[in-house]
Amino acid sequence: MLMDEKPTRLRWLWVLLAITLVVYHVGLIFLGLVPNLVSRPLHMAIIMPWIFVFAAKNRAQLTSGIILASVGVAASVWIAWNHKTLGNQYGFLENNLQITISVSLLVCVLEAARRAIGWPLPTVAAFALSYAFLGNHIPGEFGHSGTPLRSFLGTMTIAEGGIWGSLTAVSVGVVAIFVIFGAVLNAGEAGQGFMNVAAATAGRLKGGAAKVSVLSSALFGSISGSASANVASTGAVTLPAMTGLGYPKRLAAAVEAVASSGGQIMPPLMGAGAFVMVELTGVPYTKIMAAAALPAILFFLAVWIGINAYASHTDLQGIDPEDRPSNKDVFVTSMFFILPFSVLLWGMFLLKVTPQYAACLAIGAGILLLIFDRTFTLEPAAIWRRLELALLTAAQQVALIASIIFCASIIIGVLAITGLGVKITSLLLSGASGLLWPTLLLTALACLILGMEVPTTAAYVICVSVAGPALVQLGLEPLQAHLFIFWYALLSTITPPVCGAVFIASGMVQENWLRVAGTAMALGVGLYVIPMSIIANPDLIRVTEAPGQAIIAFLRTALGLGLISFGLIGKNTLLMALGLCSSGFVVIFISVF
Repeated sequence: MLMDEKPTRLRWLWVLLAITLVVYHVGLIFLGLVPNLVSRPLHMAIIMPWIFVFAAKNRAQLTSGIILASVGVAASVWIAWNHKTLGNQYGFLENNLQITISVSLLVCVLEAARRAIGWPLPTVAAFALSYAFLGNHIPGEFGHSGTPLRSFLGTMTIAEGGIWGSLTAVSVGVVAIFVIFGAVLNAGEAGQGFMNVAAATAGRLKGGAAKVSVLSSALFGSISGSASANVASTGAVTLPAMTGLGYPKRLAAAVEAVASSGGQIMPPLMGAGAFVMVELTGVPYTKIMAAAALPAILFFLAVWIGINAYASHTDLQGIDPEDRPSNKDVFVTSMFFILPFSVLLWGMFLLKVTPQYAACLAIGAGILLLIFDRTFTLEPAAIWRRLELALLTAAQQVALIASIIFCASIIIGVLAITGLGVKITSLLLSGASGLLWPTLLLTALACLILGMEVPTTAAYVICVSVAGPALVQLGLEPLQAHLFIFWYALLSTITPPVCGAVFIASGMVQENWLRVAGTAMALGVGLYVIPMSIIANPDLIRVTEAPGQAIIAFLRTALGLGLISFGLIGKNTLLMALGLCSSGFVVIFISVF
């Protein structure tokens, strides 16, 4: 239901709930230690109304949503209220009331995920629960010895495992803060600042409109971390600009889809993946940002090179001078994102506070900037509109990501309790005969298949839980393995048959999605090659430990990607294309041979 369609009283109610959500999560950063069985259940209680009630599309959904939200909120608050008593039960349910609350929480989590993102992820979670209950009847190594009902449900719902596990800790303490930060920036002039910087930098070049799309998507993706949101926002400006200049529709849509997909690998947000990676690897957030930076730059560089390759045989005009922003507009609007980002970096690297604490300081700077527009006009009604937009966007996005993480936590909990994760790891190793590269290929295929059905972060979490240990056992560093899996979890954004970013972009320009997907795969070749380069050239992600070797690995991969891009996209004979692509692969992977 759109906010404009809600009566004034309900509008104020949702704004108050959004303020509660923002204040709660920011407050946790400053309050210090809050028991996990308090902060995490209250996190669920706060997001439930946004999934079940705010997003209701009809009266039936609203009625059932109010019931489910009430049950979910009551059960979550009960857990928080009784956290001391439950902590002494060590994950064992003592009475029927606790069993009822436990089952209610699991049902609410599954239905919240279904309403937020559709059937696939909750279906996988439901199958995982079925395996936990019935797996003792499965013969052979994939069965398990069985788990007592009260112990299993208790571990999932009243102990710091299952839905209150480490993933939920990331959602509560880190992801929510950075999502609020992104929402505050987007509610102001930062988005326009991204577009203006991109247009001023690349608009005059050959293929300028496409390159503006690449740069704006890289900048916007650094705070949105969502391919779909990226296409919808930057694409609303860049797609009409490209088609208006006569760019082929399939190329325009492909450029936007590929560049927008890169938002999820662009630091600092990386679609919440960076924060989950911190929890799963124990690697500091700043180190993950540094490790992810060069591969992300390579990805956008490969798209840029691909556009140049198209421009070698297609007339791709730059943006007309009168349509480019003035230097004053570029400077003024860029300050709306430069200042908050400067505060964020100042906090992390000079004050040496935690990333989430630094993000809170940046949120404060962003809120102050919401007072002004690009003309520095102080208009109370406009200020309130921007604040309201920031609050409501933050609440909806925090709720969406939380619903995904709660559901994924069910799967991770089952894998741990039943030992299924270890069994799948062993199967993966035996299927690849204990060899690294066949294991990598099997892992990449699993990421692609799983990414077709569930969001990127969830696909990454599930894949890394079963394949990550196998890759580490075969000699990869944990961060290498995690980045490899995270990148390949993104494949489905541009790879048929399920390619969400392509669907959205092709719909916006009314072009056949298969034609767009083919062009997108050629432009986005870096998405397929760079993860393998991270394995073949591990120095690529060691920019803090060995900057010189990292630059050499970067240049080698960049050269290889350039050759591959021109081989796939340039106007070549078949033999020349094969030669360029082969040469590119040799340059990148020469250290493997």
